[in-house]
Amino acid sequence: MSSRAYEVNFDGLVGPTHTYGGLAYGNVAAMRHAQTVSNPRAALMQGLSKMKLMADLGVKQAVLPPHERPDTVILRRLGFRGSDAEVITAAARSEPALAAACYSSSHMWAANAATVSPSADTADGKVHFTPANLVSQFHRCIETRVTFALFEWIFPPGEAFAHHLPLPACAQFSDEGAANHTRLATAFEEPGIELFVYGRRTLDGPDRGPSVFPARQSLEASQAIARLHHLRPEATIFARQNPDAIDAGVFHNDVISVGNGNVFLYHSKAFVDQDAVLEELRRRFSERCRGDLVLLEITDDEVSLLEAVEAYLFNSQLVTVPSGEMCLIAPVECQENPRTRAAIERIIADNNPIRSVQYIDVRQSMKNGGGPACLRLRVVMTADQMAQSEKGVFLTDDLYSALVSWGERHYRDRLAPEDLRDPFLIDEGRAALDELTGILKLGSIYEFQQGSL
Repeated sequence: MSSRAYEVNFDGLVGPTHTYGGLAYGNVAAMRHAQTVSNPRAALMQGLSKMKLMADLGVKQAVLPPHERPDTVILRRLGFRGSDAEVITAAARSEPALAAACYSSSHMWAANAATVSPSADTADGKVHFTPANLVSQFHRCIETRVTFALFEWIFPPGEAFAHHLPLPACAQFSDEGAANHTRLATAFEEPGIELFVYGRRTLDGPDRGPSVFPARQSLEASQAIARLHHLRPEATIFARQNPDAIDAGVFHNDVISVGNGNVFLYHSKAFVDQDAVLEELRRRFSERCRGDLVLLEITDDEVSLLEAVEAYLFNSQLVTVPSGEMCLIAPVECQENPRTRAAIERIIADNNPIRSVQYIDVRQSMKNGGGPACLRLRVVMTADQMAQSEKGVFLTDDLYSALVSWGERHYRDRLAPEDLRDPFLIDEGRAALDELTGILKLGSIYEFQQGSL
């Protein structure tokens, strides 16, 4: 038996410039709320409340710090000149959509930060990280250099952790991270099955995909990550997302299915050749994990694709609590929708490991198309590996209180699109991040702290 392992949820802290730019084409919630007024302080507090709930449930919880915004480094690379204030003022005046992208707090959705494979699955016995290149969206692809640096800081490379550069930044290897990746196992420390979900193939000729919204994840990207992580062929499955689901607004697989341990909850229209995908999952799980996979289906008659996207039922977190039972962490929108609430109640009443639900308010994130699962990156580690990672990011009662106080001091309670022209936002954001690195004991990780700006 391997050393006991734990799943740690690393949630992205909402940044001070949380705003609704409508930047993510194919994300219907983000598109619907474009150019409306946001509340960065409320967004941060909602995210922190979710983290505190998880810790109180006995689930190990940690935080990922925000990236610096606006990204004036990128704006200079795109031809804007002068001081930071002059750069952002010029961009906001002449290219407001570009300025909004460089202000985006999209790094808060940590499920897109990387794909992570635990040591129980990898040939070299290390935890492997590959930051997502996120090339399908400009406002997201600018995250990769900071994400890579943060991961190396929190998970020092060496005997425990292996870090890979993002895949080549091109459409053929478009990678959206753990939002299209699910790990299933009888226990966190046991060998598992890693399910990679893709929307299109890119290197072997024309490929019919969705007709309304783009497919973001490529098969070739998923296959490359499996190779980089030294995953055995019998431990990996590649499944294609249903193009009709993508056209309904399922831009990532974690909007249409969620798995944890030996449970896989999915919509009846999640995958192409779904029966074959599920049978392969069941067979591989039985052979490799030596257990029975619990498959829980919600049909289109019970909850339609559009209803699933509207309430983000499948973007709930499915977690194992210390009792060994599972709890669904669902957005409050699922409670307010009678059909999604009835589906959840049916699942809990059935004979399966999901025994409870916790409804949470993350409305500020939901309006931008990110539910509870979008806000976290799952990292499975043994106790020894946790001891080698950065301690300051693990949530405690004291850290929670410090982060609440920090947010109350530094975050605005209103941010309108026209406020992005305010050069004082730069100084406000840097002051917040400078204090945060002290709270998290991360040192000078930001470029402005290193004197490179």
